[in-house]
Amino acid sequence: MTTKRYIYIFAGIIVLTIILFFIFSKSEKTQEILAQTKFGNFPIEVTTTGELMAKSSEKIYGPEGLRQIRVYQTKIEDIIPDGTVVDSGQYVATLDRTEITNKIKDEESNLEKYESQLIKTKIDTSLELRNARDELINLKYNLEEKKIALEQSRYEPPATIRQVEIDLEKGERAFTQAEKNYKLRLEKAIANMNEVNAEYNNAQRKLVQMQEVLKQFTVMAPKSGMVIYRRSWDGSKMGVGATISAWDPIVAELPDLSKMISKTYVNEIDISKVKVGQPVEIGIDAFPDKKFTGKVTEVANIGEQLQGTNAKVFEVKILINEFDSILRPAMTTKNTILTATIHSVLFIPLESVFNNDSISFVYKKDGSLVKQQVILGQSDYNEIIVKEGLRMEDEVLLQAPETEEDLDIIMLPPEILEKYKTEQESVEEQSSPDKDATQDSLLKKMDGRKNKMFKQGEKPSGEHKRRPAT
Repeated sequence: MTTKRYIYIFAGIIVLTIILFFIFSKSEKTQEILAQTKFGNFPIEVTTTGELMAKSSEKIYGPEGLRQIRVYQTKIEDIIPDGTVVDSGQYVATLDRTEITNKIKDEESNLEKYESQLIKTKIDTSLELRNARDELINLKYNLEEKKIALEQSRYEPPATIRQVEIDLEKGERAFTQAEKNYKLRLEKAIANMNEVNAEYNNAQRKLVQMQEVLKQFTVMAPKSGMVIYRRSWDGSKMGVGATISAWDPIVAELPDLSKMISKTYVNEIDISKVKVGQPVEIGIDAFPDKKFTGKVTEVANIGEQLQGTNAKVFEVKILINEFDSILRPAMTTKNTILTATIHSVLFIPLESVFNNDSISFVYKKDGSLVKQQVILGQSDYNEIIVKEGLRMEDEVLLQAPETEEDLDIIMLPPEILEKYKTEQESVEEQSSPDKDATQDSLLKKMDGRKNKMFKQGEKPSGEHKRRPAT
């Protein structure tokens, strides 16, 4: 009897558990997650991730004159760790000397060759000119002998005298021609000597220049500061093994840490909102409790494509107002740019807005559940302005109900739709050169918010946290 009783009790517990499971399961399934409309000032913000860098910096250059010695690039063989603090004249880096050392050896060989050629030319020239002078002297003596012979032949027959005169004339012509030839040989010898001497001096000058450049392959700090590796074209740090170009021989930098900027990139959808002078709140990932203020100082006119993506972005630079010794180049920043503040407007969470083709609507709780068309305004990453379709203290669903297909949409009056049609198109054109891109961006924001799942049994408060407008 006792055993039967236990069996009945156990069976009853199982049945009760199953009943309670279905009741609570149905309750969870049909739970309506609501949020209330809010009224107030709506700040339009653009949030981006960036990187700290110094506003200005001293460049640490590698060797000057690389192009003159035809060394167009070299690698960093050794460099002190990124972020090292150095004094003026302290060691920073060593560059690969392989190419320049080979060129110096070649130039030393050339110098020896030109030196030998110079010595040989001097000897050959001396011998040639000495022979020419000896020939000239001999011709001069021969000419004097012919003059004497002419004086001695005055008593000789006319034919003999005439023959002596002819010999004298030939001797004079030979001597004159020899003088001219000697001058030409001398000029030629001087030219040859100058040419060989110039080649020798040029080789010597090149060798000295290479040796001076070689000394600069050990790079020293031009002044005291913190050494920061330079970034290459792909954003990677130029450490050991990086290539230094002869046209831009910067090895590293010494940033001025008293003035810091946050360099960030804004997508093409939001760039039209960002202007120079707009206030910015800056957070540092490494120090989440620290907040800084700043302002936009530069906005790029031409976009660029992020590596590895199809996204088009524009570079934006933000000057940080405060100085703090904890700020270091390359730290990751979160930048919240206040692009505008719209006063006294109604707004709701982004995830409460749904779309059917070109019609935006919400599920409004007004006694019963209705599907209400709305006209939307600007948005941020969490909320969106509602221009028409809702009133203060209206409640909207954050998720589509199970009965959504049974609900007919309540359209706004045609005159209201016409009123906002032109205005809405104008806003879309200003926010992006591509209307479809603007609409796609808004849809992505909404879809992204809807994909966030609430924990089982969790209810939203209806008051989502947002920064107060300034």
